[in-house]
Amino acid sequence: MHPRARMKPRALSERGASAVEYALILAGIAAVVVLVIFLLGSATSGLFQDTCDSFNDAGAASCS
Repeated sequence: MHPRARMKPRALSERGASAVEYALILAGIAAVVVLVIFLLGSATSGLFQDTCDSFNDAGAASCS
């Protein structure tokens, strides 16, 4: 029997394990991105509101 023929099932099982590992890494990265957006969302919202208020105080058209 050819040596590669014996290794093929193991390589396929490792490929499946690699796919699961990459999926877990991707899920972790997505969770971090969502968390950062959630935490920074209120801060950036306040920043945009302050900017909008400054435009309104200067007599520009309403931005809200």
